[in-house]
Amino acid sequence: MPDQPPASGAPTPEELKRALKAFKKRLKLTRLDEESGLGGGKMTGGRMSGIVAISPPNQFPRAVWEELVKQGKLKASDQGLYELGEP
Repeated sequence: MPDQPPASGAPTPEELKRALKAFKKRLKLTRLDEESGLGGGKMTGGRMSGIVAISPPNQFPRAVWEELVKQGKLKASDQGLYELGEP
């Protein structure tokens, strides 16, 4: 029965979708912030950010991030950081 409601305390599909969208937005903004710092040089084309893992947005519970890892959409890194999973 694929239309069953999630188990008590389990994140809903809508919540997972919102959390992943928020994660991607935060990752993008973190990378842009890193790339726009001093030292990039206008004539050299700037520099690429080496940021691949971030701390997830805190408005979602840990269970949401763990479920996204189980689904392969995120990968858990060390010290509570997460990175995007394989596309």
